[in-house]
Amino acid sequence: MSRTTGTRTGKLMAAAVAAFAVTALVAAACGGGTSSKDKTATAAAKGGTTPAAGATKPAAASTTASGTTPAAATSPAAGGAVTLKVGTDATLGKFLTDDKGLTLYTFTKDTASSGKSTCNGGCATAWPPLLASAAPAKPTGATGDFTIVTRDDGAKQVAYKGMPLYYFASDKAAGDTKGQGLNSVWFVAAP
Repeated sequence: MSRTTGTRTGKLMAAAVAAFAVTALVAAACGGGTSSKDKTATAAAKGGTTPAAGATKPAAASTTASGTTPAAATSPAAGGAVTLKVGTDATLGKFLTDDKGLTLYTFTKDTASSGKSTCNGGCATAWPPLLASAAPAKPTGATGDFTIVTRDDGAKQVAYKGMPLYYFASDKAAGDTKGQGLNSVWFVAAP
């Protein structure tokens, strides 16, 4: 085997292992596990949007709030200004994004207006919460109210229509919606 072929094979194997690891983390931490907490959460009232397939980059209208970016979202001390937008996709319709166009999601295992998130620990690694010290104003096109819920670790998380908002760690660019419909419990946050 040539050195070039070996290098390509190694890169392909590394990419496959990385993809498998992300899938396993998401399945185990966020809806695919069988822990008693997951079973209890499954019985919780459903919320969020309906599933749809496909994705493209969103166009958006915006507003500013105090919050975090996905990279810093898992830090309870994180804070700062973030601009929320309403993105549009030909297949998914309208959905919420942050100031960089990164998609925000809801988790159907959360109970609307309960004041808390059920996605903690490993789940919050794959699905970082949108943290903020104060509820943001509505961006143009949003119909519901934004509130703040307190997470298990004491961090303040933005909720929309009573549902906590999250990023998906595998979404890397504006308009990515790789988490849409994942495990039939994660959906883009519809305005």
